Amino acid sequence: MAGGRRKINEDARFRVLRLLHEDPEMSQRELAKAAGVSVGGLHYVLSALIEKGFVKLGNFTAARDKRRYAYNLTPKGVTEKAVLTQKFLTRKMAEYEALKAEIAEIGKDLPAKESDRIRPKAR
Repeated sequence: MAGGRRKINEDARFRVLRLLHEDPEMSQRELAKAAGVSVGGLHYVLSALIEKGFVKLGNFTAARDKRRYAYNLTPKGVTEKAVLTQKFLTRKMAEYEALKAEIAEIGKDLPAKESDRIRPKAR
């Protein structure tokens, strides 16, 4: 169970770092929605990223509301994003290959006509 939570946390950190790299001035609510986590969960992830030195908190200069912040990736954060990107892609490719194998195995239970009907079309 702890391994599953670690993967979820790692995925959330990856998504948040990626989103902040693209737009450091996103609000926490926007970030949470785009990353697929709750606002509370995002606050937890952001706090950890700031504490570890991956993200630096700055003022959002264009906002009328001076309580808004910009979340800038530090050089250490850019490196962490690259590491998490590699892990994320490796894990997702393994999941993809496992799904392909499972689909092929389950497809053997169908008559050939049905199997051909649900098979994805070549691009």
